[in-house]
Amino acid sequence: MVSALEQYDPQIFELVRQESARESSVIRLIPSENYVSRAVMQASGSCLTNKYAEGYPGKRYYEGQQVTDLIERLAQERAKKIFKADHANVQPYSGSVANLAAYAALIEPGEMIMGMSLTDGGHLTHGWNVSLSSRFFKSVSYPVNPETGRLDYDHIADMAKKHKPRIIISGATAYPREIDFEIFGQIAKDVGAYHVSDIAHIAGLVVAGLHKSPVPYADIVSSTTHKTLRGARGGMLLCKTEHADKVDRAVFPGLQGGPHMHTLSAIAVALAEADTPEFVAYARQIVKNAKALARKLMEYGFKLMSDGTDNHLILIDLRNKKVAGKKVAKALDRARIVCNYNTIPGDTAPPANPSGLRMGTPAITTRGMKEDQVEQIATSINKVVENIDNESVIEDVAREMLLLCSQFPVPGHFIIPNQKNPDWMHAEDDITQRLF
Repeated sequence: MVSALEQYDPQIFELVRQESARESSVIRLIPSENYVSRAVMQASGSCLTNKYAEGYPGKRYYEGQQVTDLIERLAQERAKKIFKADHANVQPYSGSVANLAAYAALIEPGEMIMGMSLTDGGHLTHGWNVSLSSRFFKSVSYPVNPETGRLDYDHIADMAKKHKPRIIISGATAYPREIDFEIFGQIAKDVGAYHVSDIAHIAGLVVAGLHKSPVPYADIVSSTTHKTLRGARGGMLLCKTEHADKVDRAVFPGLQGGPHMHTLSAIAVALAEADTPEFVAYARQIVKNAKALARKLMEYGFKLMSDGTDNHLILIDLRNKKVAGKKVAKALDRARIVCNYNTIPGDTAPPANPSGLRMGTPAITTRGMKEDQVEQIATSINKVVENIDNESVIEDVAREMLLLCSQFPVPGHFIIPNQKNPDWMHAEDDITQRLF
């Protein structure tokens, strides 16, 4: 049978088919990427894409909201349950929008925010100078300790006393160690600041109890809904009851219009999946895999920032290997190992060609890979770096990684068949079929 997409737009159909094949046939180590379940995918592509729902449940600006109100309330309740939060807003289009809404809910434009430096592992929206967050608000950035690669809480406290920010942001996008949100909360309290915590990367680990939750210590917690949480791509805000109205007004009508109800529905599904023993087991394996990857790479002489990891990601300093991050990332991509080049603390190289690599284990863990496979991947990474200009070796590694991928098909995922080429792969359900 010919699908509607193939019939109407064969060009897009073919591109989607190619991306489906690519995602199945490469080792995906970008820490912000994952594979959603079949149920999440189905909700995301449902008829909810047809519906406008400006406002909030019971307070919409359009009629016909009998079902959308139920869906959004369900998503809110599920988020509140698994994060143990007073209030949840599941409407933000992304984590960046969620962060800006958190700031707007608490302070006025022109007041100061303080977050982790982008070059030390923070996010653009934590006040970095190329982001609108630094144009709407004054900003100052705290670094990690240059010797240890870890947060120096005493130094952060001293900076807070000196600059008197109105908001202190905890959380990161490229920091491999556990963050003590309780200390951040106390630092903020000591200087009369609000504490906003961005857990976009580690939300799934927080839900599973593998990382301390910031919910008891932060005024507002911001997150994406994908990455380790393994949902559709969107944003979310959790907060104490006292901030609920301000948070909701900041999201709508402050920063965006009607929520994307198809995405919101898929997020609701992912939140239900996160409230299962299987999800906890998956999250535990993410950390085990990241630690195994870190350990094996260090055996090969790779320098890791902070000498390891507590979470889902590692940050590699390639300077001792005498090769730039961008060159390595592109060579690994040709070898079917996908990661991203990344600035490291103290990096003197330009952001477009930095000295580091960022890798994470959520996606390969979803595929069912464990420590043995991770060690094989680390050996392949080392082989590529040691033979960075030898395309024959890189091609050999690519074949090895394709074979590894064939042994761990994406649960519930299939490559859309090319009607002109019936030789296509189909990934059958595995032991994770309860979720996928």
